Amino acid sequence: MNITSSASIGAAVNSASNSDPDTVQGVASTLMLKKALDVQAQGAIALLNALPQQPALATEGSVGRNINTFA
Repeated sequence: MNITSSASIGAAVNSASNSDPDTVQGVASTLMLKKALDVQAQGAIALLNALPQQPALATEGSVGRNINTFA
């Protein structure tokens, strides 16, 4: 079962909002919505962690250390 797509989250939101939150179906819909959001959050964190690190700024030499502020 793929719960990471936007369609499944939309269905879970609709199901959770259309059912009584005190019923078994309402509780199950809410739990599925939470699970889908958690999986998407984990995927987003993994993507952010996979980004390459920014290169270090120059600390010596004449290139990349100064900004020309004359207009």
